[in-house]
Amino acid sequence: MMDNSYAAIMARKNEIIKEAVGMDFEQFEKPGIGFDYEAMMAATGYTIDEIRRVQSLFSIGNTPLIELKNLTELARKCAPEGKGARIFIKDEATNPSGSFKARRACTSVYQAKKLGYKGVVTATSGNYGAAVACCAAMAGLKCIVVQECYDSKGVGQPEIIEKARKCEALGAEVVQLTVGPELFSTVLRLLEETGYFNASLYTPFGIAGVETLGYEIAEQFRAKVGKDPDVVVCTNAGGGNLTGTARGLRKAGCNAKVIAASVNLSGLHMASDEQFNKKSFTTGHTGFGVPYAVNPDHSDVPRSAARPLRYMDRYVTVTQGSVFYITECLASLEGLEKGPAGNTSLAAAFRLAQDMDRDQCIVVQETEYTGAGKHINPQLSFARKNGIDIRFGDPKDEVPGKNIILPAHPSLIQVTDLDLDHMRRSRIKRAVGTHKDELTDEDIRFLMEETNTDEEYVRGVVASL
Repeated sequence: MMDNSYAAIMARKNEIIKEAVGMDFEQFEKPGIGFDYEAMMAATGYTIDEIRRVQSLFSIGNTPLIELKNLTELARKCAPEGKGARIFIKDEATNPSGSFKARRACTSVYQAKKLGYKGVVTATSGNYGAAVACCAAMAGLKCIVVQECYDSKGVGQPEIIEKARKCEALGAEVVQLTVGPELFSTVLRLLEETGYFNASLYTPFGIAGVETLGYEIAEQFRAKVGKDPDVVVCTNAGGGNLTGTARGLRKAGCNAKVIAASVNLSGLHMASDEQFNKKSFTTGHTGFGVPYAVNPDHSDVPRSAARPLRYMDRYVTVTQGSVFYITECLASLEGLEKGPAGNTSLAAAFRLAQDMDRDQCIVVQETEYTGAGKHINPQLSFARKNGIDIRFGDPKDEVPGKNIILPAHPSLIQVTDLDLDHMRRSRIKRAVGTHKDELTDEDIRFLMEETNTDEEYVRGVVASL
């Protein structure tokens, strides 16, 4: 009998993934602490044009780029004279499954079909599971979605429960877990038992699929405005959204500043049973955004292709109340009703635009579908049932897990910068571990790439350890 204890399954991780992805990650490892990231990405075997062709087979991509003229005007009323950049949004909710994650799902499903796998398995809180289920249905493959759904009392958030229903409606088998550390080990066990393809969020196939989003932004913006955007804001959780978008922008020759945005949920532990239902967003928040930025490889693959610190120029947070407020603004001012989690970057962009000149442009690179449990009303009602105080006031007084403060006026929406220097130092410290005195020049170059810094910076951090 196979030992299926947590420790045993995690010890077999590399062998399981090798069989479940059709890729030997060990071939990219270097003698020191690093690995060849670009070689791993190239090993998918797909150019960006080929991925665009694949996505067109699933009716994915070429989503609208929309200028939010009314929201821009509101931002200008809150901004100093001469400030208030034009705000645009890439409407990814028009993809078949309702989010940008259709891009990363279809590349994995296509690869699974190409290699002869009978089905796919993925771990997700929802949107990605729906995307994989959607694409698997189109490709005629089986699909298993593993979802962290409930606390120990069997209580689940309305957004998570709705996304589980959507996965099932699209033909997937949904394996629901209570919050805890067993999510990835359950996926590994299922991969081993079924022989299915690992349609992970973190494989090179998934991240390469998001590159088309950045590439389209550059193409469409040039056609619409006649220049490149000045800033592209990406909602950041596990890092694949920002990584893929930034890589696509670069491949299109676009040097727009890339800003990450997350909801501030500091103080809430994502694996805490008690705190699981104290958060009103299931993704797009600091509980995923910060840990995955400084330690990207704690995922279900040996080396994650989502490495946002390589690409972000700035990292800001917004409050839950601000996101709910801007979601209502988008609906009432622009006639676009979208899911709150996808509007995290829009809330940030609304404030960032007020510091930019009027002839500048800022792009919010994703939206997500809304409905039932993903609408702000059930989310706020659920929060109230869990003892969260909901009121109007100044968002700066919001305390995650205790209250949600809706801005009394749009001018109160603010962003808070996270300390990128601290995050970069933390990434280097984690990578170096106890090998400080063994680092080679190649190790230093790897750390420079990982943190988007230079040799002087990396050597200075290493010397301070």
